[in-house]
Amino acid sequence: MSNNKKFVVEANFIREACNLNLSLMEFLLLLYFENADDPTFDLDIISKKLKVNKEDLLNAFNSLLQKKVISLVSEKNELGKICDKISLDGFYQNLTDAKKKEENKKVKDDIFTKFEKEFRRPLNGTEFEVIKAWLEKMYNEDLILKALEEAVYNGATSIRYIDTILYEWNKKGFKTKEDVENYFKNRYDNNKKLEETSVFDYDWLDDYDK
Repeated sequence: MSNNKKFVVEANFIREACNLNLSLMEFLLLLYFENADDPTFDLDIISKKLKVNKEDLLNAFNSLLQKKVISLVSEKNELGKICDKISLDGFYQNLTDAKKKEENKKVKDDIFTKFEKEFRRPLNGTEFEVIKAWLEKMYNEDLILKALEEAVYNGATSIRYIDTILYEWNKKGFKTKEDVENYFKNRYDNNKKLEETSVFDYDWLDDYDK
């Protein structure tokens, strides 16, 4: 890292550092490694660069290791010598997990809103927990909404009715709404063929004679 290079930090980086309750010293050290061209732990260089006390810096480094925010990875340098590099994989994994949780929360909020819109009323506690259980059972969200659509079409907007639909679909091996749509399409096509066969096989002359 050159002396003139400025630290760059993104909002997600700061938010996750706050979520981990990092101290200011831990945050500065993590930020240093994030921006370092050569992420090695050289106490003298980092202390001079950050203008901080070496003892405080060492404590922060050990704390980040214990929290598994950073880790040491052995690599060969250009001269073939083994040296320890600082890996931020643990921190990046936390960022990924936090993003997934945020996306899941948005999904759940959206699906509850859609149920309330179709039910034309707020969900009660039991209904909320049942929908939550469906999601935790790894029912596909689109499949749940397809069951809701089916219930609305049949004029039976109740959680029990939708739960029955999902149960029956699960027994048939349906995992996505496409599975349901293909099933009904095939059934429709088969019924249509039967109807066409019965029409063309009908003896209209015999019927006329009667």
